[in-house]
Amino acid sequence: MPKTGPSQMQILFNKTLEQCRQLGARGGRAYARNLRLRKSPTPVQAVAKIPAPPIETAHPASLRLDAQFPWLAGAFARRPRSERG
Repeated sequence: MPKTGPSQMQILFNKTLEQCRQLGARGGRAYARNLRLRKSPTPVQAVAKIPAPPIETAHPASLRLDAQFPWLAGAFARRPRSERG
């Protein structure tokens, strides 16, 4: 029968039985604290309204860019196969 007891506990965890008890108690206190926090009624904060993004489609944006950078106007227009090179 394998030997069990404090010496095996020290080998496995390198802690005394008292240190193991303290660790267990610390975990129990943390669990209880978190449980109390979850069960306590917390005030619900008002959610701020997010402003809607400006409505802009690709076509007006493209026209504005073409007016701003005329040398690039039509740069992304498809060309016939014969002109592609």
